[in-house]
Amino acid sequence: MTQAIMFQGTASDSGKSWVAAGLCRILHQRGLRVAPFKSQNMALNSFITEHGDEMGRAQVFQAEAAGIKPDPRMNPVLLKPSTDKDSQVIVMGHVLADMDAVSYYQYKPQLRTRVQAVYDSLAAENDVMVLEGAGSPAEINLNDRDIVNMGMARMADAPVVLVADIDKGGVFAAIYGTIKLLPPADQKRIKGIIINKFRGDKRLLESGNKMITDLTGVPVIGVVPMADVDLDEEDSVALTRKSRRVDQSKALDVAVLDLAKISNFTDFHSLEIQPDVSVRYVRFADELGEPDLLIIPGSKNTNEDLQVLKEAQFVPAINRVAQKGRMIVGICGGYQILGQTLNDPTGIESPITQQAGLGLLDTVTTFNQTKTTTQATALHGHDELQGYEIHMGATVLGPNARPFATITTNNGEATDREDGAVSPSGQVWGTYLHGIFDNAEWTRHLLNQLRVAKGLQPLVDTTLSLTAYKEAQYDKLAKVLEDNLDMDLIEQILADSATSKEVSR
Repeated sequence: MTQAIMFQGTASDSGKSWVAAGLCRILHQRGLRVAPFKSQNMALNSFITEHGDEMGRAQVFQAEAAGIKPDPRMNPVLLKPSTDKDSQVIVMGHVLADMDAVSYYQYKPQLRTRVQAVYDSLAAENDVMVLEGAGSPAEINLNDRDIVNMGMARMADAPVVLVADIDKGGVFAAIYGTIKLLPPADQKRIKGIIINKFRGDKRLLESGNKMITDLTGVPVIGVVPMADVDLDEEDSVALTRKSRRVDQSKALDVAVLDLAKISNFTDFHSLEIQPDVSVRYVRFADELGEPDLLIIPGSKNTNEDLQVLKEAQFVPAINRVAQKGRMIVGICGGYQILGQTLNDPTGIESPITQQAGLGLLDTVTTFNQTKTTTQATALHGHDELQGYEIHMGATVLGPNARPFATITTNNGEATDREDGAVSPSGQVWGTYLHGIFDNAEWTRHLLNQLRVAKGLQPLVDTTLSLTAYKEAQYDKLAKVLEDNLDMDLIEQILADSATSKEVSR
């Protein structure tokens, strides 16, 4: 029988994604076939699999930790917010519809059977399933149609471990309140508590841990310290922890605009790990300054983010960067923003049917119903680049722009089409390719260009493989968990989960 364990949180950003990833790595190290699963994810950081399916980044890095390829079955439902009220609903990697919160709430029961079938299919291929919830299971206004927290735990007949974030404060109140707001049957499903993100001497928590165990009947199975582990982040909540200032010890200043609807800021993880690069996320125009590289990232609502940039006086600040001859790069929605005009005649993204772009690239983008989701190989000069595309709309180049690259494969199939655009000076360019900076040698060459432009010598023998870096981080995370959790109890919870399924049969 397939074993299972589910991590739920007292709140969003409690660290359950990382705990799930760490357990995936531990079990993988022990030679088990293990797969992550999150039935419903809400995030703007997504990934495209080798077959063109879109899924949330958290299950991607959990799959990597488990030593397997990402599969849309690991995240069958992905919600990508496009406005404060509406989200694009993606089911098994493909767009189903755009829905407001009420419509989706009413639609959820129709997804239950499909989610159950997808989970059973994936579980049949693995020794252990590591499930993750979303937000908090104590959202009592939503629990009657829940398919991601206790609703999913019941479908999978999975025991639950509650992950609580002590760094937020009020950790024991959060634990007690979460458990006691649940129906008695769901309370019994919780087999352990993990207190996460602790700073200080764990002995100070011992009396509190005993009291919360006495109050809830659930043991504390570990206190995990705030650890220096660097993984991809699931959603924009993590941007609150990102740097806003230049690290003066680094030679290169890279500024990323913190758009209101920023998507796939994981694109810049590869830059953050470079020894000579300071990456900062800019929220206000007067913070922009004169970076060596300015990046306008992807956006789930390009037209609205462009409008916000204009209202926030970013346009003159960006133009000053361009006038200084600094490099400006647009990725996906950022590429569209750099162009002359954005057309949305049927309101695909927003009610804004047309507006002028920043005018730094001679391009025109028109939004349409077709969503491009591909893993791609591209040729940029003599360099072969790997990346993936997630975008609505098509962009046409004018006479004062040349293509950035030629796409040679889409989802493993040969093709021949242009991607992106480059200005006549070469200082401004854009591409639809997410993950472009993950191409280590090409990225180091680009950074050395920036160094030379500042009168600095290029760095040699410093090419960093993001894959190797991530593997080391997964191992590091696994070690943190093994050192701070009662692994014997976790193993018992897993063993009991298989016994429970056998009995229920």
